[in-house]
Amino acid sequence: MPTEIYRDAWGIPHLRADDTTALARLQGRVTALDRAWQLEVERHRAQGTSASFLGTSALAWDTLARRARLDDTARRCFAALERHDPETARWVRAYTDGVNEGLAEGARRTPEFGTTGLVPGRWEPWHPLGVWLATHILFAGFPAKLWREEAARCLGEEAIGLFATDGPGTSGSNGWLVTGERTVTGRAIVAGDPHRFIEDPGVYQQIHLACPEFDVVGLAVPGIPGIAHFGHTGPVAWAITNAMADYQDLYRERLRRTADGGVEALDPDGTWRAAVRLVETVEVAGGDPVEVEVIETGRGPVVVGGPESAGTGTRPQAAVSLRHPPRVTERLGFGALLPLLRARRVADVDRALDLWAEPVNVVLAADVDGGVLHRVAGVVPWRGGKGRSRLVPAWEPGHEWRGWHDLPRGDVENGIAVMANQRGPAAPLGVEFAPDHRADRIRELLERKPRWSAGEIPAVHMDTRLASAAPLLDRLRTLDSLTPGAGALRDVLLAWDRHMDADSGAAAVYAAVRGAVVRRLAAHPAFAGLAAAPSAYPEVFLPWLALLPRIGFALEHLLAAEDLYGVDRAAIVREALEEVAANPPRGTWGDTHRLAPWRATPGTPYEEPGLSGDHDCVLCTSCVPGLTDLSARGPAARYVWDLARRDDSLWVVPLGALGVPGSPHHRDQLPLWLEGELVPVVTDWDRLTKEAPTAAEPYAAHRGAVHEELVEGFGAVRIVPLDPRADLDLVHGWVSEERASFWGMNGLTKEQVGEIYCHMATLDTHHAFLAVKDGAPVALLQTYEPEADRVGACYAVEPGDIGAHLLLAPPGSTGARAGWTSALLTAFTSYILDGLGRRRVVVDPDERNEKAIARFLRQGFVPGPAVVLPEVDLPDVYLPEKRARLAFLTRPVRP
Repeated sequence: MPTEIYRDAWGIPHLRADDTTALARLQGRVTALDRAWQLEVERHRAQGTSASFLGTSALAWDTLARRARLDDTARRCFAALERHDPETARWVRAYTDGVNEGLAEGARRTPEFGTTGLVPGRWEPWHPLGVWLATHILFAGFPAKLWREEAARCLGEEAIGLFATDGPGTSGSNGWLVTGERTVTGRAIVAGDPHRFIEDPGVYQQIHLACPEFDVVGLAVPGIPGIAHFGHTGPVAWAITNAMADYQDLYRERLRRTADGGVEALDPDGTWRAAVRLVETVEVAGGDPVEVEVIETGRGPVVVGGPESAGTGTRPQAAVSLRHPPRVTERLGFGALLPLLRARRVADVDRALDLWAEPVNVVLAADVDGGVLHRVAGVVPWRGGKGRSRLVPAWEPGHEWRGWHDLPRGDVENGIAVMANQRGPAAPLGVEFAPDHRADRIRELLERKPRWSAGEIPAVHMDTRLASAAPLLDRLRTLDSLTPGAGALRDVLLAWDRHMDADSGAAAVYAAVRGAVVRRLAAHPAFAGLAAAPSAYPEVFLPWLALLPRIGFALEHLLAAEDLYGVDRAAIVREALEEVAANPPRGTWGDTHRLAPWRATPGTPYEEPGLSGDHDCVLCTSCVPGLTDLSARGPAARYVWDLARRDDSLWVVPLGALGVPGSPHHRDQLPLWLEGELVPVVTDWDRLTKEAPTAAEPYAAHRGAVHEELVEGFGAVRIVPLDPRADLDLVHGWVSEERASFWGMNGLTKEQVGEIYCHMATLDTHHAFLAVKDGAPVALLQTYEPEADRVGACYAVEPGDIGAHLLLAPPGSTGARAGWTSALLTAFTSYILDGLGRRRVVVDPDERNEKAIARFLRQGFVPGPAVVLPEVDLPDVYLPEKRARLAFLTRPVRP
C-alpha cells in the first residue's frame, strides 16, 4: 500500500504504510505538520539553543543543556545504535527524514514561527535521542540530592526522611490493571493517566501506526518515533509510571586550573587528571551572548560550579558533576521501541523492556490470553556509600558504579495491580516516593465492584478524595478559644467530605488554610538556613530547592511528626485559621485552582478553566500550596486499554491532537478532559477520513537558509546548506554532465561524489550550499578558507580572504532569463562579503573555461595570475592538478 494519512473526528492521525521504515517517515512528517513549533522548541532545548529565539527566560535551561552535554550524549547514543542495532538506527533516521519533509509546511501553519522569527532547521538522526534526553534528564529528580544535602546540613540527618516525598519537580502517574476475572468481558483492562507538566501543545500525541508487521494505537512523544509509554497492539497493551528510582549520581569535585588554560580534577587514586574543557556561546534573543564553560571529569559533566580561582591552579571549588547511565553506557533504550510495536503477548513486551534504559519505569501489561506483566524497566547502577541518596566526594574511593541492578517485579493481587509512584516494586531503588494515598484509593475504588467495563473506568480517573488532609484537620480539631469566624470555618472543614471538587467551597477554605500554614512554617526561624539555600545553585534546580514548595508537599509529614525542631505547630495552625477567617475565600476551589499550561511563548491568552483534584488525589492536578492554586501539572493524557475489543478502548488529552493555534483540533478535547470523558479509539479504516496528499514542497524547504535575498526582477533566492545524502542524486547529475567538465568530477561514481561531500561536511574550512529559487535548486556554491585549500599554495593569502566555487544548474531547468546569472552572483557575493563579513573573494576557474572567467570579470572581479593547483587526495577519490586563472573581488570600503 502507499503511505496514507487518515484522521478521525478529533483530528487524531491514523497512518499506514508498506513497511516500518516508510511508516516511521510518515510519522515524522505528520508530526511535523501537526506540531512543527513543538518539535523545533524541543530540538533547540536538547541542543541548548532555545534562548536564541525565546530570550532570557530560556537561558537557564540552555546553560544546563550545554553543561550536561545533552547533544553530545545524543550523538554518542545514536552512533552506538548504528553500531549495535542498525535496523533501529535506520528507522530513527527515516523518522527524521519525515520530520524534515513536513517541517516547512508545518511552520507555515504555526504563528509562533513568525512571532519569534524562528526559521525551521534541519533534524539530524540523533535529534530524537536528544529530545528524549532533554525530556527526561530531570525526570528522576537528581537535584533532590542537593536538597538533601542542605536539609541535613541545616536540620540534621532526620530531615531527609521528614521531607522525603514527591514534589513539584517530579513527574508521576497513575496506572492500574484489572485482570479478566474482574471485567465484564473476561479480558483485562489497563488504564491510567501520566502526570506531567501540562503543555500547549501537549506532551503526548494520540496516534495510530499500521503496516504489515503491526497495527498499534497509543500515546507517542512528539519528536520520538514509535510509541514508547502507552500502547495497544490489539493482542497486548502496556502502560508505565515513574518508578521514582535513583539512577543518577552527583559527585563533589575538586577542580583546579592549569597554566595552559585547562582544568584538572582530583581522582580517587589521588591523581590530578585533565578534564574536558570547552567554552560554548549561548545566543540570547534580545540580549548579549553568554559564554558557558563546559567541564567533564571522569565522573561526568560538571553541572554546578567550576574551578574557583582561575589562574592560580591551587584553590579547588566545590563543583558538582553528574553521572547518569546514558552518558556512561551510550544507551537510551531506543532498541526497545520496534519490539514493543511488534509485541503480541506480554512475553514480547517483557523481552523488549530488557532493552529499556532511560527513564526507569514501572510497567503494567496484559494480553488477550490472560497474561499479565508488572515489572520495573530501565538501568539502575549499583554503587557504594551514600551515592543513591546524597552527594559523594569524587576524590574518595568507594563511590564507583559496580554494575547494574536486577530489576524487581511486582504482584497482581486479587486481580488488581496498581502503580502510583508509591513504594512498590521499585522501593529498593529510590529514596523519595509518593505517599500511598493515590495507590490505596485506586485499589479501594476498584475493589468496590466485582466486574468492570471499559466505559466505567473513567470514574476512577476523576476521584477527588484528599486523604493527605487528615493531619491538618486533626490539628484543627484540637484548637479551642477561637474567634467566632475561625470557629465557623473550622466547623465547615470538620464537616467537609475531603473531596477537592471544583465547585466545593469547603475545599477552597481548606486550600486557603493549608496555604497559610505552609507560609508560616516556611517563615519560621527553624528553617531559615534552608530558605537561603537555593541562591547557591543554578536557577534550573530551584523547583527542588525552594523551601516553600518543599514544605507544601511534605506538610502531611511535618504536621504528623512527633516533634518539629521546636516549632509550635498548634499556634501556627491557629494563626493560619484566624488569618483565613479574617478574609475567607468568596468562591469555590475551581475559582482559584485553574489550569495553567506551559507555553514556550505566552501566545494568545484565554480563560483558564477551573479544575477539580489536588496533588494527592487520584485526579492529580498539582498546585504549589502556599504559593499558588494554579495547576501546571496534571493528567497529560488518560487512557483505557480494553483487551477484549480494542475499539472499546478510550483516550483523551488535555487540549487537542494538533499543536496549531486556531485549528479545530487544537483545543477540542479540553471540555471532555475537564469532565472526565474520553474519546473512543477508532481503528476501523472505513470509519476514518483519508487526508488528501499535500502539494509538493519547495526543494529543501525544511532547511534553514543561511542567506535569503530578493533579487530584483527575479524573485527570492535562498542559500541553504547542502545535504550530502539528500542532495546526492541532484549533485551527481549536475557534475556528471559534459558542460560541468571543468568542475573536475566527470566520470566519478555517485558513491565517490557522495564521499567527497560527506568529507567536506566534516570540515570547518570548507562548506557546500545550494541556491533555491521558486522551489527549485538553481546552483551549487562552495566556500573554503584559502589557507586550508590547494589554492592557498599558489598566491599570497591575505586576512579576510575566502574562496568560492560556483556551478549553475543545467540550462533550461530554472526558467532563467537574461541577466539571471549576474543576479545570482550578486546574491552569492552579498552572502560571502556582507553576510560572512569577509574582505575579499577569490575564484579559481579552469583557465580553459572562458565563459566562467568572462562571467566573473563582468561581475567586477579583477583578474589575477594563472596558476597550477596541485593534485589532491580525498577519501577514495583522487583529483588531478588543475591549471586555473585566479580572480578577486574586494568588498568596497563604505564611508
